Amino acid sequence: MSASKSPSPYAAVGPAALLFLGVLAVPLAMTVLLSFNAFDSAQGIVATRDFQNYAEVLGDAYFAEIFLRTLRISLIVTGISVLLGAPEAYILKRMREPWRSIFILVVIGPLLVSVVARTLGWAILLNGNGLLSQILQATHFSAGPVSLMFTETGVVIGLVHVLVPFMVLSVWASLSRMDTASERAAESLGAPKLTILRRIVLPQAVPGILSGSIVVFSLSASAFATPAIIGGRRLKVAATLAYDEFLNTLNWPLGAAVAVLLLVGIVAIVVGWNRFVERRYQQVFA
Repeated sequence: MSASKSPSPYAAVGPAALLFLGVLAVPLAMTVLLSFNAFDSAQGIVATRDFQNYAEVLGDAYFAEIFLRTLRISLIVTGISVLLGAPEAYILKRMREPWRSIFILVVIGPLLVSVVARTLGWAILLNGNGLLSQILQATHFSAGPVSLMFTETGVVIGLVHVLVPFMVLSVWASLSRMDTASERAAESLGAPKLTILRRIVLPQAVPGILSGSIVVFSLSASAFATPAIIGGRRLKVAATLAYDEFLNTLNWPLGAAVAVLLLVGIVAIVVGWNRFVERRYQQVFA
């Protein structure tokens, strides 16, 4: 009887390659090709092969302002998510069962609710007649209604609420591999709490902070629902700009160019940040 052959390690390459081509590569290639075409209000899309759309986006101060706003909001959201998510993940690490499981469920609970529903909830809270405005007026911090709708602050609040669970889960997964005996040993040797956090906990949390920052930054830079609802048409970001070009002005080539430049920018920043952190904490990733 012949011995049964073990499955080849390359058996899953074919389906994985087809999935990659169908979900990512082909749509991306079509978007890139579309961005080189021209648009005419009478003829629609005109088949050309030039960089006119990219020159228009890169040379216009209007588009530059929108991309800079997208970058600024994404960086602020990522920074706040780190400040909120990393300590929360460390607290989860220190908890015992069943409280740890309960609070992990609390953290991931918002992910089970639609982003649109959560953002609409924030829109109700942040408008001029919302709860926040009423509290500020009742405590005499404001003499009149306060609205954070159609402001960068409102968009940042909505995005942080949507994305901070990703940071918490990333850092918690990284800290879950940390041995608590090292903290106890440092305490027994008289190390202050801040020294323990800086010299022992932080290096162990760096991989989680790195992966969480990449996820949060990428999602916030490409977010559409939250900026569209809270920011509205007054406060455009790159994703809402591409949406308007595709569906409002019907200038698909220009919208494709905006989408491609957004993707290239996100990839460049993520790769640069990844290399910087890995070089800075080389001993952790070794």
